[in-house]
This record gives sequence, structure tokens and C-alpha cells, in this order.
Amino acid sequence: MDLTSKQRAQLRGLANSIDTILIVGKDGIGDNLVRQANDALEARELIKGRVLDTAMLSAREAAQALAPLTRSEIVQVIGTKFVLYRPSHKENKTDKIVLVKGR
Repeated sequence: MDLTSKQRAQLRGLANSIDTILIVGKDGIGDNLVRQANDALEARELIKGRVLDTAMLSAREAAQALAPLTRSEIVQVIGTKFVLYRPSHKENKTDKIVLVKGR
């Protein structure tokens, strides 16, 4: 699933109002962090993460490492923060994000 520029712009706008829920610290990306990201993506579809100064990774490196592990797409990386998106697999989820149609 590749996001178009219009879809990325839509998701960036939605990400402005959400809180950072994923913190990458000095331990880097471990099983617990991947599990936490997967749970959050399934519940919310769009999550914002932050990389602490003590981490050995940059925000881009953390996002690039997490995206394949969580089967998500990187929406944006700015400074120490990053945003990931993955559509929910739940059929009965009422607040699914509906992406704009793009080419």
C-alpha cells in the first residue's frame, strides 16, 4: 500500500491533533515497542511517535525500522517525531479513517 501525496497530506493534517503515544528511548526498538505500536495502530490507525535524545536512532531511522515490523506506512518525519499509518483490519470499526482517492 503506497500512499499518494494527497493521502499523506490528509494524514498529516489528522496527525496534528493527536498526542504522541510511542516513545523510542535508549533501548531502541524492541519487541515491547513493536507490540505497543501494533496495538495502537490497530486501535487508532494513525499514531505519532517520538525519539528521545538518549536513543541511538534518529526519528527517520526509527520510523524506517518500525514501518516494516508493523506493516505500516511512514506519513511524516519532523525533528524527533514521526507519524505512522496502517488501516485497521476490524470490520466493525466505526471511526475508520477514509482516505481521499488519489492517483
